[in-house]
Amino acid sequence: MTARIGLGLAALGRPGYINLGHDQDLPPDREVEDLRRRTHELLDQAWKAGVRYFDAARSYGLAEQFLGEWLTPERRRELTVGSKWGYTYVADWRHDADTHEVKDHSLATFERQWPETLQALGGPPDFYLVHSLTTDSPALGDKDLLDRLAALADSGVRVGLSTSGPRQAETLRKALELGGPFSAVQATWNVLERSVGPALAEVHDAGWFVVVKEAVANGRLTSKAGETPFNAFAVQHGVAPDSLAIGAAAAQPWADVVLSGATTAEQLESNLAPVDRGPLTEFVQEPYEYWSERSALPWI
Repeated sequence: MTARIGLGLAALGRPGYINLGHDQDLPPDREVEDLRRRTHELLDQAWKAGVRYFDAARSYGLAEQFLGEWLTPERRRELTVGSKWGYTYVADWRHDADTHEVKDHSLATFERQWPETLQALGGPPDFYLVHSLTTDSPALGDKDLLDRLAALADSGVRVGLSTSGPRQAETLRKALELGGPFSAVQATWNVLERSVGPALAEVHDAGWFVVVKEAVANGRLTSKAGETPFNAFAVQHGVAPDSLAIGAAAAQPWADVVLSGATTAEQLESNLAPVDRGPLTEFVQEPYEYWSERSALPWI
């Protein structure tokens, strides 16, 4: 199942993120060189384990640059790179910044960030997604932007979107109804928040490439969450909570790749040993409850 696990760099490319215990997982100083070294170490570990999908974004601090530095021509031929545009990283390498990223899905932002992505990665990614598209974004009605994305798709880069929030399914179906230029999605699905599942099945049947993000719910489906019903179930069955969570996501027939968001070697090793223990529907939360809890997670 390792071939279906990818490594996402959201928590590695910048000093602050919302994962539980993120401040404890990173080197104490969290300087650029510290995170560069850590990112390259985990990329090496993932590569040796057979991982061949790697995910970054313009707003993940220096994630694209770290990934681009690690790539070699030989590796690049064998792996798939996905990245995202539409958010700008503004924290200036501070984990305690008031604002970490700013969203703007305009054509102007795309035209600025696409060359930045090319430079950081040393070439085009295989997938380029509108980052965290929600129902209130004007992007799906912006003809000039959609035409530009269509031109990018015609050049050979698969264009898509990532989704966020309790109305992911609505956003995804709106994109599907356009009939193009989108053919890929990265969505939040986990044992707590499954509401987008039917829509993911629909787009997958339509030929889209589906990537699952936040399979461990920013740490809420790991041992860092403490004594929870899900963790108690995992202990009862002798399974690491994160392995169980990622296994549930990887078992979905529409999931092409499930991202690990590991920041330590130990986390990555556990993430790369997914275990399927059935549907686990008893842990489902109401979407608005789930996203309210997620929005309350601190950047640390």
